[in-house]
Amino acid sequence: MARLRVAVLISGRGSNLQALIDACADPAFPAEIALVISNVADAQGLARAERARIPTRVIDHKLFPDRASFDAALDRALGEARTELVCLAGFMRLLGDAFVERWRDRMINIHPSLLPAFKGLKTHERVLAAGARFTGCTVHFVRPAMDEGPIVVQTAVAVLPGDDAARLAERVLAEEHKAYPLALRLIAEGRVTVTGERAEISGAGAPAPTALTNPSR
Repeated sequence: MARLRVAVLISGRGSNLQALIDACADPAFPAEIALVISNVADAQGLARAERARIPTRVIDHKLFPDRASFDAALDRALGEARTELVCLAGFMRLLGDAFVERWRDRMINIHPSLLPAFKGLKTHERVLAAGARFTGCTVHFVRPAMDEGPIVVQTAVAVLPGDDAARLAERVLAEEHKAYPLALRLIAEGRVTVTGERAEISGAGAPAPTALTNPSR
């Protein structure tokens, strides 16, 4: 069976990219990374991809007059790589509605909270300020509205006494590195069906205590 061709979009250090690289290094894993694209020329994640002998592209958003032309360049690069699924992994640019709709149900993102709670930036600081007892991470299909879309995988993380944003972020990130490869595997195995705004997982059974999916009825 052919492996799903994936492109990963990054802007920074690429720790979630590395988790995906490590997962895809197993020949039995049902997906492969065909391309890594960054909008930042010196993003650390590019070196991770190069060490893994994965093709890379830099598409600097600053070189384009508007978002639409930048999105068009991204779309061309994805098409040239015969991309079947796009993974956003710390990609710090908002994508236009037309681009998101073109890749509807073929583009996923990971966010460091249990969506729909705590969308946007400074997530961990806001979790702590709200006195939440649990937080976590979410892998979801991308929609035009920020941090919205059908949820594929969620992982819960307890907020501990004495936590600051840095300590909490470190524990959440460790779970992100598990959740993203899991979500990619489920999609690549053809086990994810999007119905309306709900992602249903076939054969999920009862989820593990901290790996929560939406099983089919």
